[in-house]
Amino acid sequence: MGLKVLKIIDGTTVDGPGLRTSIYFAGCTHHCEGCHNPQSWDMSGGVDLTEDEIVARVVENDLDVTFSGGDPLMQITQLVPIASRIKNLGKNIWCYTGYSFEDILSSPTLSAILPYVDVIVDGPFILPQRNISLHFRGSENQRVIDVKKSMTGEIVTLF
Repeated sequence: MGLKVLKIIDGTTVDGPGLRTSIYFAGCTHHCEGCHNPQSWDMSGGVDLTEDEIVARVVENDLDVTFSGGDPLMQITQLVPIASRIKNLGKNIWCYTGYSFEDILSSPTLSAILPYVDVIVDGPFILPQRNISLHFRGSENQRVIDVKKSMTGEIVTLF
């Protein structure tokens, strides 16, 4: 089963440190006011790409990877095997989500992504907390979380 992908950007610097392959997945139910990508909310948007097609693009680019959207976790069942394959290639993986890290940890379904993701940028975009000076996030409530260091109980942020 494929994933709905809006676009893949090769060599971007805005979705994490260094040059990255950013994969924008369709679908988001958070519907944040002021969202910079509301066209991504539609679960049927974009094109269907197979796991092999997505991984081949990552291999071709040979860059670290960011999952964005929409909310990539809206397609969690199909995303986990792709994240596993990309991690097995030795890539650093960032994932943007409107879910809180606590919500991800408490969900057996959502937490399946955690072994493969290095950094999660969590939380919904909140327009009154918008701050364009923040590194790799749009509003003050969002956190850039080191997943491995945060699995022991205390959340560790990078910025």
